[in-house]
Amino acid sequence: MKQIIQDLNKGNTILEEVPVPKVKAGCVLIRTTRSLVSLGTEKMLVEFGKANFIQKARQQPDKVKMVLDKIKSDGLKPTMEAVFNKLNQPLPLGYCNVGVVKEVGKGVTEFKVGDRVVSNGNHAEYVLVPKNLVAKIPKEVSDEEAAFTVIGSIGLQGIRLLKPTFGETIVVVGLGLIGLVTAELLIANGCNVLGFDYDPVKVQLAKDKGVLAINPADGTDQVKFVEEYTNGVGADGVIITASNKSNDIISQSAKMSRKRGRVVLVGVIGLDISRADFYEKELSFQVSCSYGPGRYDESYEQKGIDYPVGYVRWTENRNFEAILNAIKKGGLNVSDLITDRYKLSEYNKIYGDMSNSKSIASIIEYSTDSNSDIDNIVVEKKSFHGSKGVLGIIGAGNFTSSTMLPKLKKLKAEVKFIASSGGLSSTVLAKKYSIENSTTNYINILEDKEVDIVIVTTQHNVHASMVLEILKANKNVFVEKPLALNIDELEAIIEEYKKRNLNVTVGFNRRFAPLAKKMKTYIGDNTNPINIVATMNAGFIPQNVWVHDMEIGGGRIIGEACHFIDLCSFLCGSEVVSVCMNAMGLDVQENTDNASILLRYANGSNVVINYFANGSKSYSKERIEVYSQERTLVMDNWRELKAYGFKGKSSYKTKQDKGHFNQFKELIEHQKSGGCDGIIPFNSIINTTKASFAAIESLKEGRWVDIG
Repeated sequence: MKQIIQDLNKGNTILEEVPVPKVKAGCVLIRTTRSLVSLGTEKMLVEFGKANFIQKARQQPDKVKMVLDKIKSDGLKPTMEAVFNKLNQPLPLGYCNVGVVKEVGKGVTEFKVGDRVVSNGNHAEYVLVPKNLVAKIPKEVSDEEAAFTVIGSIGLQGIRLLKPTFGETIVVVGLGLIGLVTAELLIANGCNVLGFDYDPVKVQLAKDKGVLAINPADGTDQVKFVEEYTNGVGADGVIITASNKSNDIISQSAKMSRKRGRVVLVGVIGLDISRADFYEKELSFQVSCSYGPGRYDESYEQKGIDYPVGYVRWTENRNFEAILNAIKKGGLNVSDLITDRYKLSEYNKIYGDMSNSKSIASIIEYSTDSNSDIDNIVVEKKSFHGSKGVLGIIGAGNFTSSTMLPKLKKLKAEVKFIASSGGLSSTVLAKKYSIENSTTNYINILEDKEVDIVIVTTQHNVHASMVLEILKANKNVFVEKPLALNIDELEAIIEEYKKRNLNVTVGFNRRFAPLAKKMKTYIGDNTNPINIVATMNAGFIPQNVWVHDMEIGGGRIIGEACHFIDLCSFLCGSEVVSVCMNAMGLDVQENTDNASILLRYANGSNVVINYFANGSKSYSKERIEVYSQERTLVMDNWRELKAYGFKGKSSYKTKQDKGHFNQFKELIEHQKSGGCDGIIPFNSIINTTKASFAAIESLKEGRWVDIG
């Protein structure tokens, strides 16, 4: 299928060929018939992509600070690699999609194949959308009209926050697409609507809809005009739908408001607010979030958990339905907003010169007889006949793009497949790294006879099930940590592993780092007990990020701290026998990211792992201290190692290296040589995984937990 994307690095807008998404639970696969280009939002993205590196930095000063902090802790080269990797990730454009349901995922009962629906899907021939972001289209509403649903919901949510009443005077600042829809909905609500915009075409359109619209370029003072219209009272409310960096808009909005008036921001403007403007009138100011309640809530959007209508009357989905109903009944006329219509192949007529475009709403038309519904595309034909160590990768996220694939490229690894759920990220990476196939159906990898190692870098909740499927397909597996999220998943893997002469490797890369190997050389292979203090200055991650979800990410102890458990086991040369964990705070919760883990080893070694998320990002992220026989090793952030009390060289400095390159090098060499044992002993992997589970159990029960 074809999809429109924006290259944030080079600034090009591209019509990309990608595989069709594979339907998954809670989602709806839609074949697109129409989509609407939102000029304001998409113009910002396109112009950001076209900006040079300095201009991008000026537009995101908060990101610049994060980059500077990362340079201090990790060094210049790793930081710049991370920045450019981020810019190389393409951005799918569009969020106003209309089409026909092609397939429904498990748990979806609200829709059936053949339903006409609207969603916030991208500009693509097929889109996969969670069910709470999809709404049925009434038969009285055309596809073109329905394409305005999402845009209309953005305006409607601003109105709901403003809470206008019949007869009030409301000002709409900015009469672009969202502003025009907002103004018309306000009129339908019985309000007196004033509008301001510098585009004479938009001003005339607003007038045709019954708005008292003014072009300030004609010399009209906006504040005085509102004062005169309201006999000196001022506007009851102001909705800002403009896109402008100036602070004048917020100031004027306050000045034209009555005492205790309301100002709602829907657009994007400068927000250097004058206290005096708002203080004297006791004005209220609120920013509207997209389509309404539920937006950016993982539980609502991704898990399909609706808010009870008795408590949240208007969710984003119910806003979709309200807009469709308004179009159906004639309360909202959107047809006159359509400026032009183009075939998907003519996309550049829209995106070629958006800066000078006078378009209000452009409709993209999709072919109804398209047969481009394949789940695998060949990017670059290659031959793998007779090769060993041929890789198939499931997962095309940030780790795959920024860390794994650059290392595999240096190793000249043979990668035959890369899979992603949406198809775009895998296709972009397949082109960049000369991978033969991009697919949205990982079964294609499991069924391919030439692939002998499958790498899994998906979200944590599917790691265990993927490992089981790969083993049953008689292939070796490398899975990014963690191996499993609970003991039942782990036991199922152990049982399957015992049946087969295959290797299971978990991405515990730290033990392969050059400085980790140097530390092990100093310590030796003897079984004498040692003390280790390991600190992970892991950094704050917002609570709404999936890694915190115990069902999806497993939390940061199971999902990330396992790295250090494995590293300490490697250095100790022993296995964990019991675990005790304490976390910051008075309330005991299994989902913690500020904790200290105590590990007791079979050989008597004692380890403390501090996993903290409340430290400074400018400080070293990882630090290891080893104490043994009146000797000490101190490793700082995989860049420096100091040895105290040891003979020979006592200090080593290197570029930051966390062991990924060595790990994949050994993995591929091991596969080619036909080694029976994995590059990490399977028993050690199981012990580390059980230790991470025991840490959570210890926290909940307040005791030491033994590992069986």
